[in-house]
Amino acid sequence: MSTPAEKEPVKPSNFLRQIIESDLDRGTHAGLHWGGAPGDAAHHAQGSVDPARIRTRFPPEPNGYLHVGHAKSICVNFGLARDYGGTCHLRFDDTNPEKEDQEFVDGIIDAVHWLGFDWKDADGRENLYWASNYFDFMYRAAEYLIEQGLAYVDEQTPEEMRASRGDFTRPGTNSPYRDRAVAENLARFRAMRDGELPDGAAVLRAKIDMASPNINLRDPAIYRIKHAEHHNTGSQWCIYPMYAYAHPIEDALEHITHSICTLEFEDQRPFYDWVLDRLREGGLIAPPQPRQYEFARLNLTYVVTSKRKLKHLVDSGTLTGWDDPRMPTIVGLRRRGFTPEAIRDFCERIGITKDYAWIDYALLEACLRDDLEGRAHRAMVVLDPVKLELTNWAEVFGSAEHLEDCTLPALPHAADGAAAPERRFTLGREVWIEREDFAEVPPKGYKRLFPGNRVRLKGGYVIECTGCEKDAEGHVTRVLASVVPDTKSGTPGADSVKVKAAITWVGAADALQAEVRLYDRLFTDPQPDAGGKDYLALLNPDSLKVVNAYVEPSLAGAQPDDKFQFERFGYFVADRVEHTAQRPVFNRITGLKDSWGK
Repeated sequence: MSTPAEKEPVKPSNFLRQIIESDLDRGTHAGLHWGGAPGDAAHHAQGSVDPARIRTRFPPEPNGYLHVGHAKSICVNFGLARDYGGTCHLRFDDTNPEKEDQEFVDGIIDAVHWLGFDWKDADGRENLYWASNYFDFMYRAAEYLIEQGLAYVDEQTPEEMRASRGDFTRPGTNSPYRDRAVAENLARFRAMRDGELPDGAAVLRAKIDMASPNINLRDPAIYRIKHAEHHNTGSQWCIYPMYAYAHPIEDALEHITHSICTLEFEDQRPFYDWVLDRLREGGLIAPPQPRQYEFARLNLTYVVTSKRKLKHLVDSGTLTGWDDPRMPTIVGLRRRGFTPEAIRDFCERIGITKDYAWIDYALLEACLRDDLEGRAHRAMVVLDPVKLELTNWAEVFGSAEHLEDCTLPALPHAADGAAAPERRFTLGREVWIEREDFAEVPPKGYKRLFPGNRVRLKGGYVIECTGCEKDAEGHVTRVLASVVPDTKSGTPGADSVKVKAAITWVGAADALQAEVRLYDRLFTDPQPDAGGKDYLALLNPDSLKVVNAYVEPSLAGAQPDDKFQFERFGYFVADRVEHTAQRPVFNRITGLKDSWGK
């Protein structure tokens, strides 16, 4: 729910905040009336003064899953409305019936909610809208433009229209249909509406200026014929408005004060204003009309966000689906283990500018680490296991079956005054250790297990390596060591023997087997689809490695989406789709530090 700006912490300034603050100081939108729902000028005139100080909107087309770039737009639009006592609308821009689906509608709603935002007014009224609910008004506005001599039906072929449009070096040329009489244009437009013309036979074009240096003003198409079933309106319409025409109308009907877009829509702003100026002159919408402002879209390294390219990765089987943890989609990031808090922090840190720049993926991972450091429970795991046998175990403890209870803090840096939760596990004669923690012939500076060297089993005893066993091929199958008595962690004798290393381990007696998926960046190139590169040739062959691991027993209660720090390996999450108590599956979210910056 929106809250007044004075109740929020001070945010770093940017050009959008400066625009909004200037408008609020001048009272630019103070007199706007709100009819309680979207509508035309007459509808809003019957309402009271709008209680929302500003209105923004997030207007996705429901033709795919949202990605990390959309997350920035969500945070910008919903965040500004929250900070300035306004309301942000969630609007589905469903003007293209052939590509839209209820599956994507549901996914978008879930993504926005998961990121921590809603679309309610201060009184709890929902502001969830569909562009298709405005089709009647859009059609009425189109007939108004025709009646004013500001639009005409063009029946050239698409190729003829493309050729007559000109380019950046030469002006366009007028269509032979441009000077049709108003009555004829109305008749042909109604024939389009009534299904009398096939797809592609005609379009309705705005009549502006075929010589304009801005190609978007060279009589742009505003309606086309599509005999297609629409997910919301069914077969009611066979003509559909173009996005550039529909977008300003949607904003006006919803009384959007600040229409915030990415920079690729900057060239469309003159047409946005042209549509609203004409409809305001005709009394169809009320002043002051919405204004469009543009900011730089998010360009994240090691990522592609093209829906076409992402769809190919899914359809080809390169990735397992739109929620594959390597995908930059919000559902993919969520399954990978990113938190909404980390993503919001990331969007806040990168700021809002008009400058085109690439943001390092490492910053997104750093935000995740900052978020999880103080709340992700620790656990020991062994990803590349080899058995360690403590050969004097029975001698020291009186029984080869003896199990020694051990504890470690689940959160080493618990909040001030809070009791640190503990995790419990047992140490016995056999444990699993990482294969890399033993070297028969150690390299220079090696401090872990090698014959004659002592290390501490973290949370347990100091041990001294005595050798190893090998198979016929010379591979180490078992490491051998002896326990140094009276050196258990947390006991008075713990410091009696000094060692230079402590290694992680999991007791063979209570270890749990788990599938651990070691995800990494999907591409090896920081800009995989820039400059005409073949992004498929830049796929990282090591973006996923699956290992069968041993994990400590504290993870037996892990629930899907629970996040942990696996000591020495990074942050991991219990997979939200496949993890069960009977078949644990953990995904690596990110390492403990950035390994790509080296």
